[in-house]
Amino acid sequence: MPDIIQLLPDAVANQIAAGEVIQRPASVIKELMENAVDAGSTTIEVIIKDAGKTLIQVIDNGKGMSETDARLSFERHATSKIKSADDLFAIQTMGFRGEALASIAAIAYVELKTKRPKDDLGTKIEIQGSKVVTQESCQCNQGTSFSVKNLFFNVPARRKFLKADPVEFRHIIDEFQRVALAYPAIAFSLHHNNAEVFHFAKENLRQRIVSVMGGNYNQRLVPVQEKTTIIELEGFISKPEFAKKTRGEQFFFVNKRFFKHPYFQHAIQSAYEGLIPKDEFAAYFLHFTIAPQTIDVNIHPTKTEIKFEDEKHIYTILRSAIRQALGKHNLTPSLDFERDQTFDISFPENKPLVPPTIKVNPDFNPFKTTEQKTYAKSSSAWPQIEKSNKENWQKLYESHESSKIDAEQNLAIETNKTSQQAIISADWDNKQKPDEKFISQVHNKYIISAVKSGMMLIHQQYAHERILYEKFKYALLSNKGISQRQLFPQTIELNYADANLVKELQTEIAALGFELREFGKNAFIIDGLPADIAATDPYQLLNGIIETYKNNLSELKIDKREALAQSMAQYGSIKTGTKLSLEEMTSLIDQLFACEIPYYTAGGKPTLSMLSLDELEKRFTK
Repeated sequence: MPDIIQLLPDAVANQIAAGEVIQRPASVIKELMENAVDAGSTTIEVIIKDAGKTLIQVIDNGKGMSETDARLSFERHATSKIKSADDLFAIQTMGFRGEALASIAAIAYVELKTKRPKDDLGTKIEIQGSKVVTQESCQCNQGTSFSVKNLFFNVPARRKFLKADPVEFRHIIDEFQRVALAYPAIAFSLHHNNAEVFHFAKENLRQRIVSVMGGNYNQRLVPVQEKTTIIELEGFISKPEFAKKTRGEQFFFVNKRFFKHPYFQHAIQSAYEGLIPKDEFAAYFLHFTIAPQTIDVNIHPTKTEIKFEDEKHIYTILRSAIRQALGKHNLTPSLDFERDQTFDISFPENKPLVPPTIKVNPDFNPFKTTEQKTYAKSSSAWPQIEKSNKENWQKLYESHESSKIDAEQNLAIETNKTSQQAIISADWDNKQKPDEKFISQVHNKYIISAVKSGMMLIHQQYAHERILYEKFKYALLSNKGISQRQLFPQTIELNYADANLVKELQTEIAALGFELREFGKNAFIIDGLPADIAATDPYQLLNGIIETYKNNLSELKIDKREALAQSMAQYGSIKTGTKLSLEEMTSLIDQLFACEIPYYTAGGKPTLSMLSLDELEKRFTK
């Protein structure tokens, strides 16, 4: 029987490895930018076309490579970062596995130009699917330029499963921002389809955060700093009032390497306990500096999973540092029983205190009653004052009596009005028709009503969510959303990712009733809002809908129109704790049972619960 085990060719092995290392265009951006950082670059430029499917180019001004190193860099497990197994426990660079360039070259057309400062000429290498096409000397600037074209050209299945350009571009932005936030001392720029998206100069961490996330973040940041024998911690967290319902603004860096860690995330959530709701997440940008031998980054090729030697101690330090930062900036409630609040009076600076002036009538004598009467009789103003006071007392008494009569009349009118308004015209089954004499609200959360078959309990928020969902879904299908024009249009500024998402959904948002105009790079003017949603702050409304939409899109894996309709319904629904009048409760019930599916929200939560007469009877029967 012949032998059946054989070694795979290098090209096939590289394609297999590429499936794990290079998952999408954003993976190429990450690997090439990290190589540029390791090369000691001070300026890194990223140029992409068609969300990286057509072109990805990364240009740096680092130390470059020799001709031999340039050719060898495309071999599997060829790296300059480590030389022995012991080096794995003291890694100081971003890359070290030696798989990235070999994987990229196996699934794309790659052109490399590189030159060291001491060389007169650089090196140019062209590779197509792991095959070297050309290698020659060339004239180029100091540093390295990688051009990756036609990604996954020889892996059609992987190319087919790439998402639409806006989705892939959002992933590219995420990877670009992670590297930019890790290295604020390096200048970065990003161009997409010949348009500049980001341009970051050399700056400090706070300035870099504001540049990446938007100018309005400057007022949201709270500095965090802690130094122990185990770890050095520095960075910024957001104030509690700016917490969001979705993740995406949470950044951990250890020795300038981005990583994800649910355990440390829990430490931050615990530090914010009592300040933000449990389903919201505060933004943070935290840098850990720790001894390399106490962590293990060689777990996954993406290098975002890291093991720590002293996780429990770091958890405690992290939680304590966050609590301390919040306390220092008066973001947590505090009581000081020793401070006398009577002295908390602010006086204008450099202005003398002027005592009040008191005027005294030297002729007034309260003991001379005869003179007082004489004065009163001789004064022409006194009878008018006495008459005015008498009239005021009479008016006060009359108004008190009339208010009693009006209150009694209003009570009778309201009682009669309530009895007349407690009539519901519903079209559902007569067995489930609410009793016309009993509809009430419980704990400002549930609507309870007696029906012929028992009792019906309605969750007011979920019921309204179902109603709004069907309205918005119909508006998206028919493009007939009703808009309420704003008396004073408001300008809002978003970060680039959210602004790009709004531009992508502009047609659908307009169909829902929003009237938006672009105003600058990442700003919009809101001229109108959906008529079905009452919102006092257009920024909070739009920002809340964006956050809910991103959460629905990532967790539910549904169509963007479906996700947008659900987001609008979830954010615009009546919240728990809202007191409703009888008319509002009656209208809510009528609209709920006019829906196509009144019993569940679009997310599958029940809107009502029935308790039959038999079940009620069992509760009182032994």
